[in-house]
Amino acid sequence: MTGPVFHMIADGPRPVAPFSHAVEQDGWVILTGQMPTDPAAPDAPLPRGVKAQTARVIENLKIVLNGVGLDLSHVLQCRCYLAEFERDYSAFNAVYQEYFPADRRPARTTVGVTALALGALVEIDCLAKRPDGGGS
Repeated sequence: MTGPVFHMIADGPRPVAPFSHAVEQDGWVILTGQMPTDPAAPDAPLPRGVKAQTARVIENLKIVLNGVGLDLSHVLQCRCYLAEFERDYSAFNAVYQEYFPADRRPARTTVGVTALALGALVEIDCLAKRPDGGGS
């Protein structure tokens, strides 16, 4: 068993708090919840609406996954947070399902929250696993 590896992805989204983009141990990779910020323009306004924000968040997760040599097919579980759950749940799902084939969708929990950092409407964190179970 090896110790944890704390990943900061050079071209990843700028952190909005003190955290690592991902932490890995024994082939398990835990990704910090991503915000709908643009890594190329971190001070730009957030995209408008939950659909655009959901797409940006998942694209940010893909950047982090790619930075550790993985992709969305390695994701086993997602936790999704919506600031306006009742209003946005259906629209969120419409975008989310475009990223995961119907026969390979991660386990998922989606919860409504009172607020998210930066006034975002959506945040997603996830758990991924390396296929060989190996370390980083």
